[in-house]
Amino acid sequence: MSDEIKTLIVDDHPIFRKGLRQVIESDAKLKVIGEAENGISALELIENLKPDVVADVNMPQMGGLELARKIREKNLPVALVFLTMHKDETMFNAAMDAGGCGYVLKESAATEFTDCIKAVAGGRHYITPALSDYLFNRSRKSSAFKEQTGGLDSLTRTERRVLQLIADDKTSKQIGEMLFIHARTVDNHRTNISRKLNLHGSHALLRFALKHQSELAD
Repeated sequence: MSDEIKTLIVDDHPIFRKGLRQVIESDAKLKVIGEAENGISALELIENLKPDVVADVNMPQMGGLELARKIREKNLPVALVFLTMHKDETMFNAAMDAGGCGYVLKESAATEFTDCIKAVAGGRHYITPALSDYLFNRSRKSSAFKEQTGGLDSLTRTERRVLQLIADDKTSKQIGEMLFIHARTVDNHRTNISRKLNLHGSHALLRFALKHQSELAD
């Protein structure tokens, strides 16, 4: 069938691969075109077989996150799905940041995985419903991030220069000497910048300055 969704399974356990193949091919629209036991061989198969979806589980060589980054670096037209036992939000975010299109818990594979494959093959994302709060949290943090970066436009030229120097790890005294202003004035600028960018915490301003250093250049 020309409209079959071609899937590559990546896992280091043959028995699990066999079971996952049965789950996937229980849907007539899906076809498993290959299996790999580690990320290195998976990358070769992706380039040679050109699957639509890669089902990535656990691997001893080149883990799933690294494979995801390689896929993105090579700009390979394939959707990567993480099938995992990890319910940890940090792991979820790492998978999504690396370029994952789907995230399904192993315990839900039998009932969700075929729907996930069809969703990501159609250009959508699929997350196990039990982890939907994680997706909401990502969306909320993304909105906050956009508000912060948008806030750069509200900074004065001097404030932007102060932020640049903060990124260069300069103290308030050093910044004051470079800009010919008092160190207390620099501290006032720090306070105003933090307020405008909605930054809180002793190191939040420095982390922000380092992350957006390239955007601060005139």
